[in-house]
Amino acid sequence: MKLMLVCTSGGHFATMQGLRSFWSQHDRVWVTDPKKDTESLNKGEKVHWLPYQAPRDIARLLLNLPATFKLIWDEKPDMIISTGASIAINFGFAAKLLGVRFVYIESISRFEELSLSGRLLYPIANEFYVQWPNLCQKYPKAMFRGYAS
Repeated sequence: MKLMLVCTSGGHFATMQGLRSFWSQHDRVWVTDPKKDTESLNKGEKVHWLPYQAPRDIARLLLNLPATFKLIWDEKPDMIISTGASIAINFGFAAKLLGVRFVYIESISRFEELSLSGRLLYPIANEFYVQWPNLCQKYPKAMFRGYAS
């Protein structure tokens, strides 16, 4: 199975790194923004760099959309997994339009409500994971697979 791992730098990248035991077993390609922490991907991982897309930055979202579709089309992943943040929106909607399975993992910092990205992607994600069990009561499609107890 070929995976496309999509996340922004910082905590979202750290969350994706925490899933290494899963994604390391598969052919994969990364999509992220170039920052100090994500530069580690240059050692042994295939990575596509997109300009940082800040939350609620509609202009950057629109500018990144053509590259989003091109990357999915060229790489032909079986599944796209995203830990957010705003870059997940591009890939979630593009995956839906292109018929690619999309999995979203909500941030552990979201205890009572979903993030904006999470709220936008919840209806269209094939799988939607949260890291706090109480979120499953509000969002019945969500699956708890977090560290919280």
